[in-house]
Amino acid sequence: MREQIGGVERYARAMARELPRIAPARYRVIEPPGRFAHGAGHAWEQLALPAAARKSRLILSPANLAPLAARGKNVVVIHDAAAVRHPEWYGDAYARWQAVVLPRLARSAALVVTPSEWARGEVAQVLGADPGHIAVVPGGVEERFRPGTPSLVAGTYALALGTDIVRKNLKALEATAATLREQGIELVAAGGQRAYARGEELPWLRRIGYVPDTDLPGLYAAAQLVLMPSLYEGFGLPCIEAMACGTPVVASDRAALPDTCGNAAVLAAPEDFPQAALEALERAEELSAAGRERAKNFTWERSAGQMDTALGVLLSS
Repeated sequence: MREQIGGVERYARAMARELPRIAPARYRVIEPPGRFAHGAGHAWEQLALPAAARKSRLILSPANLAPLAARGKNVVVIHDAAAVRHPEWYGDAYARWQAVVLPRLARSAALVVTPSEWARGEVAQVLGADPGHIAVVPGGVEERFRPGTPSLVAGTYALALGTDIVRKNLKALEATAATLREQGIELVAAGGQRAYARGEELPWLRRIGYVPDTDLPGLYAAAQLVLMPSLYEGFGLPCIEAMACGTPVVASDRAALPDTCGNAAVLAAPEDFPQAALEALERAEELSAAGRERAKNFTWERSAGQMDTALGVLLSS
């Protein structure tokens, strides 16, 4: 996996950590040598992984792709179908590759796993997967995400977390940044870059770049708000992580975010975020409490248990 990890990578790492704890004799974690991580890792996944796992009955690939040669042995977690649904958000070569590989994997796998019911419908509709062969296993939150964790960012700020790719829709926050500035709150965006996706230049936005995973809890906990104006999310893990830290969330009313956030966030169309941010500030105490309760429903132990159950059904058939 890439050094700059996001929600997909966090999901993969959590499954690799938790599943062997549940059933040590059932699971064996295979990963590429460090020098192959991310870039050449795709070639390793397609060419070397099937041979390394030849004695296994199933291959669980938790980060969108899987070895095409494994076909009926594959259990692949497809977090969303964004690159096929919206190829204009990505580089041409990446979009073409995804358009070829994702539908083939979705249709040939023994089981497809998605992180939300919304993503389940999207994978069925866009990629052609059989809905009866799709299981839903949501993401989770680690215990280190909690209120009061110190932040490396000084001052009073609201946080937008995400890479600079178009689907994150950070450009929609320009008016919100002005509204927050009037309240004495600076809008800060944290997130790295993705070479395969089309980015945006936003000179009005203060970017602090990629924040190491170990520093994320403090970044969430010290923020006045967390804003997520995304156009497309298969789950929306930052919303749940922010809630666990007691920080009010304003999220887009698109894709999987309403289901993930429930009633514990202010949901709004991206163009209505200025007013939504003011509402969240007024309801901060209420949203903080509701968010902490909501986040209790999402743990990696529970998610791994659901994954283990789904895999157990396959292994017993």
